[in-house]
Amino acid sequence: MPPSTLRRPTKTTKVTKHTKRAKATNAPKVTKAPKAVRAAKATKALKPTKAPAKGVRGPMSSAPKSGKMVFYFGRTKCEGKAEQKLLLGGKGANLADMTSIGLPVPPGFTITTDTCARYYTEGRRLPKGLLDEVRGHIATLEKELGKKLGDMRNPLLVSVRSGAAVSMPGMMDTVLNLGLNDLVVLGLAEATGNRRFAFDAFRRLINMFGDVVMGVDHHHFEREFDAIKTKYGAASDTDVPTVGLEELCFAYKRVYREHVGEEFPQDPMKQLELSIEAVFKSWNGDRAISYRNINDIKGLNGTAVNVQAMAYGNMGDDSGTGVAFTRDPSTGENIFYGEFLVNAQGEDVVAGIRTPRPISEMDDWMPAVYKQLLKVRSTLEKHYKDMQDIEFTVEKGKLFMLQTRNGKRTGTAAVRVAVEMVKEKLIDEKTALKRIPAGDLTQLLLPSFQAKDTAGVTVLTKGIGASPGAATGKLAFTAAEAVERARAGEQVLLVRKETSPEDVEGMHKAVGILTSTGGKTSHAAVVAVGWGKCCVVGAGELSMDTEAGTMTVAGRTFGRQDVLSIDGTTGEVMLGSVTRTVPESLGGDFATIMQWADRHARMKVRTNADTPADARRAREFGAVGIGLCRTEHMFFEGDRIKAVRQMILASDRDDRESAIAKLLPFQREDFVGIFTAMDGYPVTVRLLDPPLHEFVPHEHAQQEELAQEAGVPVSEVKRRVAQLHEHNPMLGHRGCRLAVTYPEILVMQVRAIVEATLHCLEQGIDAQPEIMIPLVGTRRELASLRDLTARTIAEVCAERGVKAPKIPIGTMIEIPRAAVTADEIAEAAEFFSFGTNDLTQMTFGFSRDDIGSFLPAYIVKGLLDKDPFQSIDQDGVGQLVRMACVKGRQAREKLKLGVCGEHGGDPASIRFFGSCGLDYVSCSPFRVPVARLAAAQAAMA
Repeated sequence: MPPSTLRRPTKTTKVTKHTKRAKATNAPKVTKAPKAVRAAKATKALKPTKAPAKGVRGPMSSAPKSGKMVFYFGRTKCEGKAEQKLLLGGKGANLADMTSIGLPVPPGFTITTDTCARYYTEGRRLPKGLLDEVRGHIATLEKELGKKLGDMRNPLLVSVRSGAAVSMPGMMDTVLNLGLNDLVVLGLAEATGNRRFAFDAFRRLINMFGDVVMGVDHHHFEREFDAIKTKYGAASDTDVPTVGLEELCFAYKRVYREHVGEEFPQDPMKQLELSIEAVFKSWNGDRAISYRNINDIKGLNGTAVNVQAMAYGNMGDDSGTGVAFTRDPSTGENIFYGEFLVNAQGEDVVAGIRTPRPISEMDDWMPAVYKQLLKVRSTLEKHYKDMQDIEFTVEKGKLFMLQTRNGKRTGTAAVRVAVEMVKEKLIDEKTALKRIPAGDLTQLLLPSFQAKDTAGVTVLTKGIGASPGAATGKLAFTAAEAVERARAGEQVLLVRKETSPEDVEGMHKAVGILTSTGGKTSHAAVVAVGWGKCCVVGAGELSMDTEAGTMTVAGRTFGRQDVLSIDGTTGEVMLGSVTRTVPESLGGDFATIMQWADRHARMKVRTNADTPADARRAREFGAVGIGLCRTEHMFFEGDRIKAVRQMILASDRDDRESAIAKLLPFQREDFVGIFTAMDGYPVTVRLLDPPLHEFVPHEHAQQEELAQEAGVPVSEVKRRVAQLHEHNPMLGHRGCRLAVTYPEILVMQVRAIVEATLHCLEQGIDAQPEIMIPLVGTRRELASLRDLTARTIAEVCAERGVKAPKIPIGTMIEIPRAAVTADEIAEAAEFFSFGTNDLTQMTFGFSRDDIGSFLPAYIVKGLLDKDPFQSIDQDGVGQLVRMACVKGRQAREKLKLGVCGEHGGDPASIRFFGSCGLDYVSCSPFRVPVARLAAAQAAMA
């Protein structure tokens, strides 16, 4: 049974007969569904190829106004099919399917997801004719079982459960034992000869119906149960005697009456009507909406409702219930994995009220049933060809299957299960590749905190998990401090309000990065992801005092010698040192999946890397080139920043060139290292991009130091720093504009690239540089700088007396105008690399560093489906990409196309880029395996 019955409303409101229909949700008016979805027919699967606008609380799609609303499954007839998951929900389709293959499934019927959509589009009312169909199917159910709903002599009881097309475990509502009332409970006791069981079932119904349907907080019922257990000295629920359960039912009815304002309903059909409506309402409950947003579930009509004859696991010691997986969902090992309880109903397993027993112990409790369950396990895996998550009940020694669905699993388990099922000839390679969520591969690559590691640990606050991993260290409050302490052997976390390129060395030396502001595409996040370094951003409850070297959170103040741990996946900031789990070797099944992925992919996968170490790591992960080598990060190391600052302070071109000359050997050495690490693969070098103000010191002490080194007054340094200030630096003097005003910077960088290339070629290293000119907006801009680049290449080779190697010259498409005029730009470019971070920023008019202040509201209100800096906006930014691809290749047929923004590591974005015809994607080293698998999935799509 799903754990939905355990989720309680946040507020208890007194309900009367006049208000109870509106009770179960606070949802606002439903938003109008997208036109394409409104046009879908009732029983035809909606194709989720284009994401419809996601209404926050309304159904994901409108529904047809007529058609069959209820489908029966049982021995006498089975109307549903496994292929009808969009119509019947996953649970309903699989119940019908299990019935059709002969498994022991209690009969019942499914109300369609289209009916849920009609409930919303028709003003939150059950559609006309639905209850008539329900009554007809109840009659069919009664005939098949020889029982009658509401009958005292042989009563039929049913469960009412949700079931969307995509599994959402625990996110929607369930009611069990429906059909009991003050008289029927007596009939059930007499019919079964088990009075304790009957009243146990009745108290469960009153509790669940009151909670789920009428919004009475579960704790009101729990207090009464505690009082009864105290009265009878019962240590657990099962120790309460029959008389105690009878008293409890009276107490529960009193709680119901006090909070609802009327008696518990005695009419079973009224119970059923209200329960069906409650399940429909739960589709738009807060937890269901959050789950869909988190898991990017959209394009669905709503939830189905499954009404099924009860199987009783609480009839005594020969009855029980359990949940199991056909394989271990954590490791993927091919073992039967699960738990069960004797004399219990499904809610007891998930509630933790009693400690379940391992599924293997069923062999001791009831060996014949366990043997049957093992056969069912084998049957289901062979039938569905995937790991299954099953729910079952044993009633007086007889097994009943209540549900099966494809089991949720970790990334590690997904890889192992996929590979082993290919070996077992259950599936083929392509199916195996499609089955693994590409993003889950990150779980295999980075150290992490597991549940066993964090048990009992104090969580101080929670920010945004920006870069996966796990890090523990003492606190460093500046980049310089982090470098100094790291060099002394300390493990430090760099904690800042925000980071800038000036902090890059400290960021690199720190074991993890924690900021109080910023989002997933802020500087700290982007750099950390590129390094595979654990990073948490946007932890707004943190208060930093950099000068004092203290950080305050949760009423506590921490200093330089205090140790904290951060989880880059969950965003949690924890007190003290927490043990990390480090992934084992990435050979074996992981390597097999990667080989299969490369075999089926069309797009290549490169990496974003600025150092030889990053390049080597990316090659280990399977990168076949560098799609973005950012030269600005090289300028912050050691004495280089001094030369950069002297260049900025220079009063004329001669002084500027003198300072730049000091950078040349550093740049050349950097490129030799990177070209060597990527021997035989292309390396796209982006020329200097950020505005110059990012390289100058803004603190007085550092300005004094620079003035002394440069031999100029501090006032001159301050004047130049002020002069470089821009109101909007991201749209200011940066990228190709720097090369236009300071061409000597471009000349130095190109010379360093060419000299490094020639050196490598002399050493037998196959260097394959590509020069990328950033932030181009017009053809004339690019043509001018391309000519200067080509002249510099020719000059360097002439000086050496060698033939110029082939060095392609291209540009980043990151300004909307460049995309719109891509045919003109392509006349001067041999390749395009889409800088989707800036392209998104300029297209939306969003600042990626400040979007965190309003993006959550946009997501909650359904104004955006997701963060456009995380997954490409296909309808807006994506159309600029597609347009540029088409127009670019119209002008230059063999134009090479790639993407180097962080979207290059997002599986959904990669699928889109594949449809645009890109030749490669480029992402951070630790996202390379994800991109390789996503590229294969894109090709197969």
